[in-house]
Amino acid sequence: MGSRVSLSPELSVADRLHDEIAKLRAQVESLKNDVKLQTATLMTADSTRQILQSQTTGDRQPKASEAVKQRLLTRFQEQSAHKQQSLYRACATITTFKVNDPDPNAVDGGHVLGLRFEVMSKAKFARPYYVMLNRPYANRRYLRVHRHTVPQCIPLSGLAAQHLPPPTAKTDEDPPQKQDLSLFARALRRELVRYHNRAAVIGDMKKAAGLGSKKALDQDSDTAIVDISAADAEAKQISIQWRDGRSGRLIMNDDGGIVKMVVQGDNGQDRETVRRFLGGAVRVEEVTKGLESH
Repeated sequence: MGSRVSLSPELSVADRLHDEIAKLRAQVESLKNDVKLQTATLMTADSTRQILQSQTTGDRQPKASEAVKQRLLTRFQEQSAHKQQSLYRACATITTFKVNDPDPNAVDGGHVLGLRFEVMSKAKFARPYYVMLNRPYANRRYLRVHRHTVPQCIPLSGLAAQHLPPPTAKTDEDPPQKQDLSLFARALRRELVRYHNRAAVIGDMKKAAGLGSKKALDQDSDTAIVDISAADAEAKQISIQWRDGRSGRLIMNDDGGIVKMVVQGDNGQDRETVRRFLGGAVRVEEVTKGLESH
């Protein structure tokens, strides 16, 4: 018994040291990110360019100083090009381009219209999504989705049926429906943005609960959340698992509003846990803030 008691303080000190090291590492990473941000800001400033491009008077600059200046000028040009590209991608969220299908049997002579969709999540650009359209209908200018890279959970077929309906037989009672490519593109990008926002919200909730860090291990064994993850491909349902065996399902709408939440415990539905978990929140972001404050 005496040996067990003597080990307790040592483990406690080790845990405190581990926590302190983790905090210092987090601070170092935060400072590194701040340095990168400040460096990028300085490198794209006009005053920096003027200083680097200014011609010094008097004695000739040493070769070492001139080499440093040239490296900084190269870095400035690279950063400026990156800033211009990011600005273009942020503003031109939907762009069109033309390609040619090399298949000799391709419809409409292989002419294909491409749509490129830019989506940003957590201050980063996601990989662009592409939709290829062609005109397979004889003597008609109607478009049809040919190929795409859109996730399967996005209702692309429904949007195409709504905004890009196929041609129908022309009659006096039922005139042919018109296609609206602009509405189709805007509606599709809205769905893509909503999907990424929902996925990001689930990631934020998981981080706020301390999953993947020592915070989750330090929580009380009866109340600690051990898993938060998307329960469906559309990222509209969130699965929550507690260490004591309780499991919950939170359902949100397209824009992150809470529709319903159910928690199952040993004695059936646990409405008290639902009440404590939501805390009166009507959006998932509010639940995340509540988890961060605990």
